[in-house]
Amino acid sequence: MKRFLLFFIVSALLIPQTRADEGMWLLPLIEKMNIRDMKKAGFKLSAKDIYSINSSSIKDAIVIFGGGCTGEIISDQGLLLTNHHCGYGAIQQHSSVENDYLKDGFWAKNKSEEKPTPGLSVQFLERIEDVTDKIAPALQNISSEEKRAEIIGKISDSIAKNASNNLGYLRAYVASMFGGNDFYLVVYKVYSDIRMVGAPPSSIGKFGADTDNWMWPRHTGDFSIFRVYADSNGNPADYSENNVPLRPKHHLPISLKGFKDGDFAMVMGFPGSTQRYMTSWEVDERISISNANMIKIRGIRQELMMEDMLADPKVKIQYATKYSGSSNYWKNSIGMNKALKKLKVIDRKREQEAQFAAWTENNPQRKALYGDALSLIESAVKERAKNLYARQYLSEAVLRGSEIVSFAYNFAGLYEALKNPDTQNVQNRIEAFKRGAASLSENFFKNYNPPTDKKISAVMLKLYYDNVPKEDRPDIFEHISGKYYGDFERYVNDLFSQTFLLNRDKLDAFANNPTVEALENDIAVKLAYSVMLKMREIQRADADTPLKYREGHRKYVAGLREMYKGSRPVYPDANFTMRLTYGKISGYEPQDAGYFDYVTTSAGILEKEDPDNWEFEVSPKLKQLFEAKDFGPYAMKDGRLPVNFIFGGDITGGNSGSPVLNAKGELIGTAFDGNWEAMSGDIAFEQNLQRCINLDIRYTLFVIDKFAGAKYLIDEMTIVK
Repeated sequence: MKRFLLFFIVSALLIPQTRADEGMWLLPLIEKMNIRDMKKAGFKLSAKDIYSINSSSIKDAIVIFGGGCTGEIISDQGLLLTNHHCGYGAIQQHSSVENDYLKDGFWAKNKSEEKPTPGLSVQFLERIEDVTDKIAPALQNISSEEKRAEIIGKISDSIAKNASNNLGYLRAYVASMFGGNDFYLVVYKVYSDIRMVGAPPSSIGKFGADTDNWMWPRHTGDFSIFRVYADSNGNPADYSENNVPLRPKHHLPISLKGFKDGDFAMVMGFPGSTQRYMTSWEVDERISISNANMIKIRGIRQELMMEDMLADPKVKIQYATKYSGSSNYWKNSIGMNKALKKLKVIDRKREQEAQFAAWTENNPQRKALYGDALSLIESAVKERAKNLYARQYLSEAVLRGSEIVSFAYNFAGLYEALKNPDTQNVQNRIEAFKRGAASLSENFFKNYNPPTDKKISAVMLKLYYDNVPKEDRPDIFEHISGKYYGDFERYVNDLFSQTFLLNRDKLDAFANNPTVEALENDIAVKLAYSVMLKMREIQRADADTPLKYREGHRKYVAGLREMYKGSRPVYPDANFTMRLTYGKISGYEPQDAGYFDYVTTSAGILEKEDPDNWEFEVSPKLKQLFEAKDFGPYAMKDGRLPVNFIFGGDITGGNSGSPVLNAKGELIGTAFDGNWEAMSGDIAFEQNLQRCINLDIRYTLFVIDKFAGAKYLIDEMTIVK
């Protein structure tokens, strides 16, 4: 009896308690798992108001924006709100030195001035359906992970194909949940005629830039506005002047009433990836290999990139998206390592593993099912360490580090096919290359500055050579070491002067008549081909560890679900399917004797202003509005203008641009960041520290109305005063 009581007490301490803030919940399960808690927390609507496939619901106003963000529909004319950093690539796409919309902002005065944005699409969730019972029976008595994957893939493809009904604008796939134990069909409707409507200047949309990224207090107007267009029947269609603004099933009403400390708030969106079921060995791997390498390599590359961006306005536009995409998760890795160590996450994971081991050991049936889960994971993680390091360095320092190598990598596969003419379908490969050559070339050169890439390439290739053991390096590096005596600047000079890939005329001629001789003698293709062969070699050497890890992880997650059953509801890791998270608006204590309030105001922007630092420039017009307190109807009751706020929501990358809703389902803000003190949140949720950083919708409307003079946009929104 004493032994059982002790185990119960330890379990109670180690199992995360059910808190409203933690959890990225699947929408079809809200009624069963969450609605009661949500009601207790203050939610005023029903589960069907959140998610329904038969009637209009909140989910119908929320979209995947582009390839990795969330957006929401805020008018009955298809007006879409997302983050500035989510729309950054589109804003850059339309920018030039003459019309620098990144620097100056952009506002269409009417629908005819809205800018079509090729390549940009949004996806509306049609439905999400549990199909585990259609897959799981076929997996019984299948012990091979390869065979399991084959069966899952075959059945999943069949389910998705039936769901899409051969309609080109429907995208369907089966998502794996809970470590490969459950499966859900997800169906989207994809719209591809998306037009840019408005964006504030970067001095508003990126105020604070890298310095304030992931930090609270924050004062960033991180938003941009687009519009979704459809054909006359409301269906997705390619761009056409005959297309009309989408009439959505639902659009979000906007609240100007504000909120107070302790109020209910929720986020719906598309969180990208979490690893809440990660073990101690994986956390150590993340700290010492994955994050450490990213911090070192990207930090050096970004410093070199920024030198050229600050020296040349054209380069600043060309490399804006590249720099932003790189720096975001570079700083995230820094913060994550700091938080994982400070919060002793490895120790907490070890405690959980000890609890799991004791739980399985006490029952022969559980031991048979889950007894080897942890040993499989530990073995896989230790076995893959060397190859993970080598593969990441090759990816970050060479393929991402050098743009010319990355571009040449597209030709390496073609070279391999051409030099082996007996290869099956080689002619199809050639024809496919010809069809895509123009687009490949255009995309590369549009935002490319050879002097910048040349400078960075020399440093990155040398960094790779100095930090990766000889046996893990592509053969080409021994050639550089011998012929060039390790002088990477001299090698890179030859690389840029001799390759035909940087000569548009020669490149176009090759595209029309691809020959093995042209590729075989090209210095850049030789480098890229050597890199490709080494990458394959590393992957082959690591072929068995993913299967071993997958088996261990699947068993561990299944065991944890059983162990926790009845003590708390559990949720699957984020995988870019729509989720809901909810909590309360509140500040937090980041350190002893320190407290951060839950809202910031325009006063903080003026406090941070630094005319000599591009990250903290304040537009003269914005400053004039602030000083005159010309806030219109967007001020708080005390007369101050809100800018950002926080609440205890559980979000991650992919949630950028997600709507923050009050208890009545009204829009009060847009999520755009997490806080520095809880950068370990993707791995372990921190109840007392973790906060979702959001843009107050009142500041968004203030910028649109008072700063940009685009009140016509506000007039088409549904405003709740």
